[in-house]
Amino acid sequence: MLTRAGEIERSIITTYRKGIWSKFVRAVKEYALVSEGDRIAVCISGGKDSMLLAKCMQELRRHSPVSFGLEFLVMDPGYNPENRALIEENATLLEIPVHIFRTQIFNAVFEVEKNPCYLCARMRRGYLYEEAKKLGCNKIALGHHFDDVIETILMGIFYGGQMQSMPPKLKSTGHPGMQLIRPLYYVHEQDIVRWKEHNGLRFLRCACKFTERSAANEEDSKRLEMKRLIAEMKKTNPNADISIFRSAYNVHVDTLIQYDSKGKKYPFLERFDRE
Repeated sequence: MLTRAGEIERSIITTYRKGIWSKFVRAVKEYALVSEGDRIAVCISGGKDSMLLAKCMQELRRHSPVSFGLEFLVMDPGYNPENRALIEENATLLEIPVHIFRTQIFNAVFEVEKNPCYLCARMRRGYLYEEAKKLGCNKIALGHHFDDVIETILMGIFYGGQMQSMPPKLKSTGHPGMQLIRPLYYVHEQDIVRWKEHNGLRFLRCACKFTERSAANEEDSKRLEMKRLIAEMKKTNPNADISIFRSAYNVHVDTLIQYDSKGKKYPFLERFDRE
């Protein structure tokens, strides 16, 4: 008889095989995210995405012909006791052996007026790299999914005045030898929500002090604005999200006014005159 954790695991490869498991495996294979001998730190924030990622990685290790190790890393940046307890309860329920370490990031960014979320994310990633390295890991895995990718593309256009995407993996510039991977790259958020609700699970959303004090809260976040924009576009073009995602695969650099590669700029006229 399956345990509660076993039932939840099984739902990933049965009920949600098409929406979650197959897309997860596709990204792992297509982008060579996991290699023989890797030791991967799965970074768990306490939200639905990272918890699902942890279960998928456990399932992959169980069935993959590639031998690799896992650590399940939880950074407590200053959660209140209720939020910390929820993470620990879910880890126990899902049979995820988490390694928890504490930082004071929330206190550090609490008084920052401009882009506190950006600063928090950068600081969190640095601490995660460092802790993962201490545990002998060469990669960290984050729970970013398909919707995060297309929202990032649009946010860059509308608010950054730039065209950029979120790659499935990248090398750390500040931590030599370390890589970041995103195995949920092809998984749609709606399928993660369905998996969560099907199993009656409750996870953290944003639990930082800035969000708690902010009158605007998540309702006015730029990412949520992009979610609403995409949903509106899909009313007249059901494949709008797919098209946004594919645009990162079909970049015609010769038509761009200027593009940047590894810090070097390639202006249009300079390229034009060379032809």
